[in-house]
Amino acid sequence: MNTLNHTHDIKAISWLASANDPGCNFPIQNLPFAIFTEANRADHWRAGVAIGDQVLDLDALFDKRLLTGFAAEAIQNIRNKDQKVASLNSFMSMGQEYWSALRHAIFDLLLHSVGLDIKNVVQSCLIPQSNTLYRMPVNVANYTDFYTSIHHARNVGRLARPDNPLTANFQWMPIAYHGRASSVVISGTPFHRPMGQSMALGGIAPSYGPCLRMDFELELGLFIGNGNALGNPIHLSEAENHMFGVCLLNDWSARDIQFWEMDPLGPFLGKNFCTTISPWIVTMEALAPYRVPFTRPDNEPQPLAYLEDEGNRKHGSIDIQLEVSIESARNRELGQAASTITKTSFKHQYWTFAQMVTQHTVGGCNLQTGDLLGSGTISGPKQEEAGAIIELTKGGKEPITLSNGEKRSFLQDGDAVILSGWCHREGFARIGFGENRGEVLPIVG
Repeated sequence: MNTLNHTHDIKAISWLASANDPGCNFPIQNLPFAIFTEANRADHWRAGVAIGDQVLDLDALFDKRLLTGFAAEAIQNIRNKDQKVASLNSFMSMGQEYWSALRHAIFDLLLHSVGLDIKNVVQSCLIPQSNTLYRMPVNVANYTDFYTSIHHARNVGRLARPDNPLTANFQWMPIAYHGRASSVVISGTPFHRPMGQSMALGGIAPSYGPCLRMDFELELGLFIGNGNALGNPIHLSEAENHMFGVCLLNDWSARDIQFWEMDPLGPFLGKNFCTTISPWIVTMEALAPYRVPFTRPDNEPQPLAYLEDEGNRKHGSIDIQLEVSIESARNRELGQAASTITKTSFKHQYWTFAQMVTQHTVGGCNLQTGDLLGSGTISGPKQEEAGAIIELTKGGKEPITLSNGEKRSFLQDGDAVILSGWCHREGFARIGFGENRGEVLPIVG
């Protein structure tokens, strides 16, 4: 479990002025990782760390030979030229000691108090974010999507089972399905509306055609750092040691296709056409100040022993503020701002990330470096805190109104959905996750 240290000090400021701006996503207390290139050098992908409005080029920093010890070993793994595709996998497999060593070393190099000679060397490794492109930060071998918001489960469950919205197992374990890693894409990648079978209400035979009930799902993605051996479960007390960091995740959902195919298995085609993640991975260490207790009402089932732990009770949840906006084609045409349609927090989730990791491995499943776990839709207790349009519109029956007067029961072609997230707590700096953006295109052909 990551504990508070000098990198969380709100008084720490950087010699890079933009990192000290109020509301900045990437102050010195954050330092998330990504894979990037300059817009005019599309063949030069490498790892970077966000600071203010810049990217610290870790390839260039490696060449400066400023780091020693574990930090030097870590950065050498990041820029390993034997990797066929630039990724963070090798670094992530090294474990917490190396993750922290590199983050702390970069923090020290960016501190306002660093010597002028060091500052000038590090400054030469900075690249403006305004001139950067991003790709998948890791090679994702496996993607598992969980279903862990009791508010989302009740909201959606009521559409089909008004008197008994929760499944019998929901309050006893983190539920999940194995998703499609090949269709996980980086923010900014558009996708085409999928085709599939669906059954109309009261119909007697399905029809084949384009999805008519396109939806987003507001989620977080957890990246596994070092994995576990086949047959060796990860106990809850050790789960945090395997968790590298978090990104924003949009689990796009074709609701009409999904609901028809999910009897008895699934989801399948209703989900596998696209999942979008944000480019920056915020480390678990950076999130340490925003941990909050995991709570469960006394009148509800308490976790079984293997999903129960004192540390998880004390600080298993994370207060991450989240927001979803829709930018319609008309918004873009007229230069209008996107419409914010929901706000919530990850602290409302019924199960923690650590419990998800433990549940995933309890039967002996081996997680691998770079595996991606989706949190499941994140919805709060109020209607306006719902994390999917199917909840906000009560199954499409009560359309929402965008700021320009357009109405939406479900997403239309040309709609871009934008997820954003940040953490703030009194006495600590605000840190952000950047943006997760995806646009719905018309069906192919």
